[in-house]
Amino acid sequence: MAKKIPAINASSMADISFLLLIFFLVTTSMDVNQGLARRLPAPIPPDQKIEDTDINKRNLLVVKINSANQLMVQGQLIDVKQLRAKAKEFILNVEDNANMPKLFEEDFGAPFGVVRYTKEHVISVQNDVDTQYQAYLDVQNELVAAYNEVRDECARQYFHKGFNELDEEQQKRIQKIYPQKISEAEPKNYGGN
Repeated sequence: MAKKIPAINASSMADISFLLLIFFLVTTSMDVNQGLARRLPAPIPPDQKIEDTDINKRNLLVVKINSANQLMVQGQLIDVKQLRAKAKEFILNVEDNANMPKLFEEDFGAPFGVVRYTKEHVISVQNDVDTQYQAYLDVQNELVAAYNEVRDECARQYFHKGFNELDEEQQKRIQKIYPQKISEAEPKNYGGN
């Protein structure tokens, strides 16, 4: 006669496993990936011919990040903390510097009236293939912050409140004067120097 081996009741084992899984999912912290919020242009229809755009050198601010995460703006080595001020100076060109974007005058209606602005400016970001993602993000954040500050100053001048406090129509009018023009080139190999 065979001996009976006592069996363990495993019917609730699945419930316990499920509860442990839920516990670990709820209590575990997960790293949030950083990214860039960008509105991409509409797709180009297949039958449309793509033309190269010629940009006047004075309208282009070249920002390069090399493999050592060093930042060079218009051939000058600078710290990332200086980039926002450089970008704002370039976007506004208050002193009508001949080496910066050409100023245009346009009537934007009330409350703006005639505004002098650099409608043809472009900021070109170029990075090395070995640039660290954090360095790239820091540069992008400073450039976006420069546009945000320019728009906020405009909002305070004409509407007497911050850009984020404006209604959607007022924000669009300011964005028409100061559109965000950041061009990103393919990564290249610039080296560490």
